[in-house]
Amino acid sequence: MTEQQLQELSAKYDPEAGFRKLAGPLYWIALAGLILFSLFQLYTAIFGVLPAQIQRTVHLGFALTLIFLLFPASKKRSSSGTKRVPWYDLLLAASAAVVGSYWYVFMDELVMRVGRLTMNDFIIGVLAVVLVLEATRRVVGMPITVIASIFLAYAYLGPYMPGFLEHKGLSIERIIRTMFFTTEGILGTPLAVSATYIFLFLLFGAFLIKTGVGEYFNDLSIVIAGRRIGGPAKVAIFSSALQGTISGSSVANVVTSGAFTIPMMKRLGYKKEFAGAVEAASSTGGQIMPPVMGAAAFLMVEFIGVSYWEIAKAAAIPAILYFAGIWIMTHFEAKRIGLRGLEKHEIPDKKEVLKKLYLLIPIVVVVFLLMSGMSITKAALWSIVSAVLVGMINKETRMGPKQLAETLADGARSALGVAAATAAAGIIVGVVTVTGVGLKLANGLLELSGGYLIPTLVLTMIASLVLGMGSPTTANYVITSTIAAPALLMFSVPELSVHMFVFYFGIIADITPPVALAAFAAAGVAGAEPIRTGVISAKLAIAAFIIPYVFVISPELMLIDTSWGEAAWVIFTAFVGMIAIGAGMIGYWMRKLNLIERAGALAAGLLLIYPDGIWSGIGLAAFAGMLGLQYYLMNKDKRAPGAAATM
Repeated sequence: MTEQQLQELSAKYDPEAGFRKLAGPLYWIALAGLILFSLFQLYTAIFGVLPAQIQRTVHLGFALTLIFLLFPASKKRSSSGTKRVPWYDLLLAASAAVVGSYWYVFMDELVMRVGRLTMNDFIIGVLAVVLVLEATRRVVGMPITVIASIFLAYAYLGPYMPGFLEHKGLSIERIIRTMFFTTEGILGTPLAVSATYIFLFLLFGAFLIKTGVGEYFNDLSIVIAGRRIGGPAKVAIFSSALQGTISGSSVANVVTSGAFTIPMMKRLGYKKEFAGAVEAASSTGGQIMPPVMGAAAFLMVEFIGVSYWEIAKAAAIPAILYFAGIWIMTHFEAKRIGLRGLEKHEIPDKKEVLKKLYLLIPIVVVVFLLMSGMSITKAALWSIVSAVLVGMINKETRMGPKQLAETLADGARSALGVAAATAAAGIIVGVVTVTGVGLKLANGLLELSGGYLIPTLVLTMIASLVLGMGSPTTANYVITSTIAAPALLMFSVPELSVHMFVFYFGIIADITPPVALAAFAAAGVAGAEPIRTGVISAKLAIAAFIIPYVFVISPELMLIDTSWGEAAWVIFTAFVGMIAIGAGMIGYWMRKLNLIERAGALAAGLLLIYPDGIWSGIGLAAFAGMLGLQYYLMNKDKRAPGAAATM
């Protein structure tokens, strides 16, 4: 596919990619705005954040203003063509700039009034809510916008709500005050995280891309996995896991790495739906892969009050198992249909690739700094510095003023969707907080599940998947952690396990039909049927549908309150379990499996993944028995008369 076709495909499934190509004075104004946005964030990271309301409203003001300049009101007037900005978007952008500067200009007066709103305050508050909803619709999509609007309506219409949803209702004045003049609404925790941690890590990702790390990931993946059975698929898995380190978008991962890996898989014999599914499942998993996970992981830091390193450590084994599952299934699929790896001449020179290992230094730096206990903000800042310094080693990636400006602009542009999504999520959190509906919904969920843990987990999973269809992970995580997580916490489940549960299913919604944006984007690159690609993607990502239940029931999988010996046993049995599950899902191990063998393999795998000594032991015995049976039957097939003639 051409570069333009890839951009159009990305814009089709990822609203954040559908920005205008501006020209003339507006191009320079938007470019200057993007650069200033990044410089503002870097300034506050170096010298300390401003008072909460100022830091967050300036961040929001930059984001909203740039969204109305860069993103058209309709996809029909979208990315590839439109350079003109209509008068109403200019008016909206100017209004956003006023909203963004209001707290900065009137901070002292607003604090002195202690919640009493003047007419000007009220108008600005209404404007802020409307602008956030419209900006979110443009850059994130309709689902989260509709949900936020429903919650606003609920805040006002409380007395008319049925049953347990009824409440006294809030006046419009109080709703606006909560939304923009407290830190419980739009200016709440989600936007606070966007205005500090998330922006800096997105900027870090932009610098990594500029220094050639994304391209290097592909070369390194080919060297490591290219010659193996079904090599192109394993290259896609490996490179997408690495790409997840620098991108928080499943669709962006699919389009960037998929443009390279999907044609390679098809050329060597994978069916186009399977090739697209491998890339979609792998790219989606990039958001759960430490050390730099999706943007929602930074929200988790604030919501549950643990260090980012604790979250990354807890996510490590589940993420490894996720990618191991995809790797194993692609291996069995390649064996089943007799695929080979890449030829020697198709592999980059190993020595040349290894010479560039220094490009991974910024990632090592960020891991070391997070492990050492440095604040997330400072760790991100020093990681950006290390990326710039590493880029200076090679003349091709050395940044001059022009490249530096482009990178600052790219980093800011990638943050616009997150800023809008977190602001809209703040509306939802604000309504939940002020009406108390969160506890009511949690009690309703418990009543619906009969007060049992597993049915509650299933209902929470369904809610996360539904909310995640077409919504960014950040917004999905905020909603589910606010509404569904309290129900799970009533079962005395560790808080980190609960939040990771909803985090996983919010991400996996990107490859779960009927609305599987990452899978649809991969199908577009592969020229495949979208729904079939989505179904295969979900099958390949089966680990992501199983493992969250396991780490809620047995937190040992997340290294919570467990020794290294116990952790080693859990990792071993879970990995062996994924081999059995992969064989059962694909229907091939050392030979083709019949239905009974597939069911046995799946059962053994589930027992092995469950981190309990007795059940894991039974699973291991079943696995050993099936392995022996496979060897026996495989050799029997080889000895059968006429076997040589058919091989």
